[in-house]
Amino acid sequence: MVSLQKGQTVRLEKSGGGSLTRVAMGLGWDVRKAKGLLGMFGGGGGGDVDLDASCLTFDADRRQLEEVWFRKLASADNSIVHSGDNRTGAGDGDDETINVDLTRLPANVRTLVFTVNSFTGDSFDRIENAYCRLVDSTNGKELARYDLSGSGPHTGQVMAKLVRVGDGWEMKALGDRTTGRTFQEMMGAILGAL
Repeated sequence: MVSLQKGQTVRLEKSGGGSLTRVAMGLGWDVRKAKGLLGMFGGGGGGDVDLDASCLTFDADRRQLEEVWFRKLASADNSIVHSGDNRTGAGDGDDETINVDLTRLPANVRTLVFTVNSFTGDSFDRIENAYCRLVDSTNGKELARYDLSGSGPHTGQVMAKLVRVGDGWEMKALGDRTTGRTFQEMMGAILGAL
C-alpha cells in the first residue's frame, strides 16, 4: 500500500504484476468532536456532516462523458457503481464506495476524477479522519491511501484522478481544495485538475 502525498502519482498494478481490472475508491470520515466540557456532554458538535463522493469520466479532449454520484448511482453501462449516500460518516471503514470495472469502461474514457464535497455546506474544519483509498476489488488489497484531513474553510476537494496510460492506469493524488456543495459547483477545479 502506498500512502500518497498531494501531487504524487502511482502506477496501478496488481501485487503480482499485470493490470488491474476492478478497483474501488473508498471515502471515509468522522465528524470532529467538540473539545472541553461541550465534547464531554455531546454538545457543540453541530450535528452530522454529509460528505459525498463522485466520479466523473472525461475523454482525451476533456469533455465530460459520465457522472456517478448519490443522485445517479451507476454509469449507463454499469462499469461505475456508487454504494449510495451516507449522510453522517458514522461507523468504521468506508462510508461511501465507488466501484469501477476498468475492463468495461468505454475505450474513449481517458480520465476518471474522484471528488468529495460537503452537501450540507459544512467546511472541512468539522471533519476528521477523512481519507480516500483505492482498493483492488479482486482481492480487497488496499493499493493507495490519501489523507483528506486538514482543517480549512473549503467544502470540497478534487481527491484523485485515474488516467489511462497505455494498457494500464495511473492514479494521481490531487487533494485540491475548493468550494461547492455538489461536483457541478466544483467543475472549475475539476477541469483544472485534468
